[in-house]
Amino acid sequence: MDIYNAIDSFAALSQETRLKALRILVREEPQGLAAGEIARRLSVPHNTMSAHLAVLLRSGWVISQRRSRSIIYHANLKHMNETIQFLVHDCCANHPEICEPFMVPQCSCFET
Repeated sequence: MDIYNAIDSFAALSQETRLKALRILVREEPQGLAAGEIARRLSVPHNTMSAHLAVLLRSGWVISQRRSRSIIYHANLKHMNETIQFLVHDCCANHPEICEPFMVPQCSCFET
């Protein structure tokens, strides 16, 4: 991830509804949720939720998958891991043990 991707990623999360939607999707992994269900949980109109999900898709935070007539959204855990790694890459003036609590383990849940 480069700095421009990071800026786009952070910008996408700098809005309350989008951040809440991402947090819901993280909790709902691995099954994901339809846009309508996310909108219902957040009490947001469907068209507004679709616009927010489009921003999250473009910035890499979510991925979508068509299932029959529905589009199911998933948190992109790989992108989340890459973003966290970007933040701690040059952590603590070459003393990585200080940043160890922030390091995300490399596990299969980040492979999407």
